Amino acid sequence: MQEPTVSLGQIAILIDGGYFLKRVRKELGPEHTSTPEQLAKTVRRLCFNHIARLTGNRGRFWQQHLYRAFFYDAEPYTGVAHHPIANRQIEFAKSALAQDRQALFEQLRKERKLALRLGKVNRDHDWTLAARLTKAALKTRQQLAPLQGLATQLQQAVDPTQPVQLQLSTEQAQQLLAAHDFWQSLQAGDVALGLRQKGVDMRIAIDIASLTLKKQVSTIVLVAGDSDFVPAAKLARREGMEFILDPLWQKVNDDLFEHIDALQSGLKRPAREDHVPDAVSASPCPKRLPPHPQAPPARWRQSAMPATAT
Repeated sequence: MQEPTVSLGQIAILIDGGYFLKRVRKELGPEHTSTPEQLAKTVRRLCFNHIARLTGNRGRFWQQHLYRAFFYDAEPYTGVAHHPIANRQIEFAKSALAQDRQALFEQLRKERKLALRLGKVNRDHDWTLAARLTKAALKTRQQLAPLQGLATQLQQAVDPTQPVQLQLSTEQAQQLLAAHDFWQSLQAGDVALGLRQKGVDMRIAIDIASLTLKKQVSTIVLVAGDSDFVPAAKLARREGMEFILDPLWQKVNDDLFEHIDALQSGLKRPAREDHVPDAVSASPCPKRLPPHPQAPPARWRQSAMPATAT
């Protein structure tokens, strides 16, 4: 049988890369997510399963139903900053995170019918304390209140070499020690530079609108977990598109069902005792699509068919 040379794809799969990586690393574990090749294979399997469930095509030509898969992420931050706790320069371009992400992008660029849509990461503000430590940091403001007595003595002091004395109760001394211990216990990982991803959500919305208004596909599958896509989903559905959400087992708000045509998972969730019911298996909504057995093909690229330009 001759392999088809023209794609008749009517399905587009849009993947929020940052969300995808966070979810699969948490749920699938390092055995499926440690290398760029493993992550690309996971993307491939996700796309195959969505196509198979929507079309029933599980053969080697399943990609003829795929218009294109889009992977959205941001170029890693490449600036330099001085770490306030480690007291050293941080070259973000040389960090393991940046190098791993660039390696993943290079691998995904080799995949057939997959387009990278990359935003950027900007430095919005300076180093900030981790959210889990904010309450404890604010508490030290009250713990340091007894030191205000020193201000009066310093104002009255004539000789700058004259010693000052501070009388504290046992409780006040304990509070000062607690504040001291808190700040001394901070580690390098307790602060983060104020980086913000730019342009990713905009690119997702633009592509949904473009695919819809140009009638390039009939079905859009979005792999994401927040509600930022709702305006674009409304446009797509008003124009006759089938809009399917894959939250990668993350629970979604009930009101999101109003804006999608189906809830479908492209990956089989590993069975673990600590798992809570996920958005697909626990949903009573009739928009949940029935599962199909997973049998992804051995290869994503097919040499007889040229790669689609991105």
